[in-house]
Amino acid sequence: MKNPEDIRREVSDAYAKAVTKPAASSCCCKPTQKGVVAKLGGYDAAALSSLPAEAVVNSFGCGDPVAMAEIGPGEVVLDLGSGAGIDLFLAAKKVGPTGRAIGIDMTDDMIAKARANIAAGGFTNVEVRKGIIEELPVESGAVDWVISNCVINLSPEKPRVFREIARVLKPGGRMLVSDIVAKDLTDEIRSDPALYSSCVAGAINEDDYVAGLRAAGLVDVEVRARLVYDADQLAAFFSSEMEGCCGGVADGTRLSAAARTMVGKVWSARVYARKPRLGA
Repeated sequence: MKNPEDIRREVSDAYAKAVTKPAASSCCCKPTQKGVVAKLGGYDAAALSSLPAEAVVNSFGCGDPVAMAEIGPGEVVLDLGSGAGIDLFLAAKKVGPTGRAIGIDMTDDMIAKARANIAAGGFTNVEVRKGIIEELPVESGAVDWVISNCVINLSPEKPRVFREIARVLKPGGRMLVSDIVAKDLTDEIRSDPALYSSCVAGAINEDDYVAGLRAAGLVDVEVRARLVYDADQLAAFFSSEMEGCCGGVADGTRLSAAARTMVGKVWSARVYARKPRLGA
């Protein structure tokens, strides 16, 4: 079994390649347009139109955690695995000039892309820090909200992530993440690096996800929404953002076949939790 550092390195390399590849390519199979995942995730078109284009086409998420969060003016929002910045910027608009949106990412190319998008969008209340989500470069009790979009599933040490979320939240602070959960996946799928970087092979069962957050000390844990993917959505998930079909016809065929076996076993879940108030 690979150690956590090797897994993080493979994931980081995969996303570095994905964020730097063009929207169209000369692959021998037809590529799916970059940015399709933002559409699958249910983002509001009007909200996206106000963001830097590069933040939208380089979205790798499975939902819109900001839209359903009760983020208010003046609050501090922390985005785990902030990528090119799509959710950071949506959060920044909600917190306004007196609030702050902080992104954490471990991939240098993603951080560079996000900082370019911050400049392009003229955001003054957004910053991006380099780090891993298992050891957040954030003070304890410093944030009102933790959000994340299809990232925690990539962690090889999810209990550490859950504990870090509890640590950085203020008493009474809240979490709302969109993430992939899965059940009954085969060992072959679980061991596939491409499917791991595509947010599936490393996903855990929904019950284990909820239990992990509770074990970290969070309360009111609940799944507020689910989207169970069909075969076409799973195939788009694999091929649009990762290298998928660009690995060749055989690789594209393999991933399509894998998608068919996972129907009904993989879904995105919007998960909420709260840190208890002092004395509660």
